[in-house]
Amino acid sequence: WPAKSSLGPPRPYHREGFGRMKGSVEKFVRCWWAGDLGAVGAGLSFIVAPLSWLWACLAWVRDQQFSWFPGKQVKGLAVVSVGNLVVGGTGKTPVAAWIAKLIADAGFPTWMLTSAQGKDEASLHRAWNLCVPVIVDSDRIAGAIRAQKLGARVVVLDDGFQHRRLGRTLDIVLVSAEDQCPGSLLPAGPYRERLDALSRADAVFVTRRIAPTSRAWKLGEELERRFPGKLKGHIHLVPGAWTRVDGGSAEPESSDVLAVCGVARAQLFKSTVAAKVNGIVELAAFADHHDYKRSEVIKLRQRAGKRPIVTTEKDAIKLRPHQDVLGEAYALTEELQWDWGQIESNNLIKSAVGQALSP
Repeated sequence: WPAKSSLGPPRPYHREGFGRMKGSVEKFVRCWWAGDLGAVGAGLSFIVAPLSWLWACLAWVRDQQFSWFPGKQVKGLAVVSVGNLVVGGTGKTPVAAWIAKLIADAGFPTWMLTSAQGKDEASLHRAWNLCVPVIVDSDRIAGAIRAQKLGARVVVLDDGFQHRRLGRTLDIVLVSAEDQCPGSLLPAGPYRERLDALSRADAVFVTRRIAPTSRAWKLGEELERRFPGKLKGHIHLVPGAWTRVDGGSAEPESSDVLAVCGVARAQLFKSTVAAKVNGIVELAAFADHHDYKRSEVIKLRQRAGKRPIVTTEKDAIKLRPHQDVLGEAYALTEELQWDWGQIESNNLIKSAVGQALSP
């Protein structure tokens, strides 16, 4: 709350405006990283280059630290990490959910562990895998120990590649065919670590949404050349069925829609929706992990008019409490399909977990 003044009672900050502004900043940054800003982007990259060099130095020091002092192993617990090298949007959450279900179906008591920042992802995991409990804890060691006390034999880390304080049985890293590879380190680019960090991964999967198969194969060939034996498969995340935000299966009656999302790659979601509805798609993008206020939802419905609102499964969970003002709205599900490598990956994961838990 701002300080009291003679102009009237204190008023809360306009969080919806902040959310839209943050979403606009993220859109600008994504365009910059993609090289779509021309000379402006090149100049900005030149200005922040020293910060990227500093980030690289800090990442190297951190890597050396964990080389000397590896992460803590929790005795009697297998840890499977799913992560990536960039900031958001490679498909970690659906792939982590698939892995958790695979391990649970093999008979191992399995828990999902996400950070506090990933509360949206926690809700998705609970909805997707009823048989896999979820723990939200930014301290991965504490979360893993708590899961073990509650009966877990296996913990799956959603977005765990950089969380190296907790030792892991299997390190799986996703590389998106939509990303430039290799790319620049933060803040000049989306990479948290250099591509060389894949050398410590046990398995690498190439993922894609709208990228063509040829792009995935070209990327896979380059990764196999640089990191022989690491590449285990290609995964295609495809649009699934429509579901109504208020429950049930149905499709939008109109081909013109307002696409609402608070995800890392809003333009990618817009492209996915456009391929699905074959109509005019207007995008209302918010910052990643955005929490929708009732006033925002009212404005979104006014903006949509008679058009349906379409959104992601993650956003649908946060929009559902405002269904009375949201109106006609649908969530687009996502399905995981393998271009190649599914059987080998199944065997790799189950074998690693079985060996870690064997007497």
